[in-house]
Amino acid sequence: MSQSQGGNSLPNIEEALKGFLDLVPLERRPLLISLAERMAAERYRGWANRVTDPAERQGLIACAAREDEIARRVESLYPDAAAVQNEIVAQNPALADLGRTLFEPYSLKDQFALQAQGERLGAATWRSMARKTGEPNSAEVLLGCALLEEESAEFLESLIGDQRA
Repeated sequence: MSQSQGGNSLPNIEEALKGFLDLVPLERRPLLISLAERMAAERYRGWANRVTDPAERQGLIACAAREDEIARRVESLYPDAAAVQNEIVAQNPALADLGRTLFEPYSLKDQFALQAQGERLGAATWRSMARKTGEPNSAEVLLGCALLEEESAEFLESLIGDQRA
């Protein structure tokens, strides 16, 4: 657990999502994660509508665009991405509630902190997948996704005052 802004404990995002990847076989996991990226993009857009500071709003909109771009890049690696994702969603109806149940109980700043954890985890995940793929083009795409994740993490951490060493 990590500390929230108000002193309450926040879940560790990696522990909270522990069974998430196990929903699908290894070869489909990037497409499952790309669905989560699209859900995160929607979350960012919702946050952008809630903040009053124009710079924060713009930053959150930029984060949403990065999430959509990550999903687009990953999906471009699979000729049947949409069909596989439809199958994943059909087989896992609770997937749609994942973000709501994980984020809703917390304040906006705590949600930012959770999402920043998720962005860091996403970057590590894309790097791990890049190391394991035997295809240089796929590795390059996945490494690019990791950089996008880190850019969003840095923005969120700037909002919550997290100074990373």
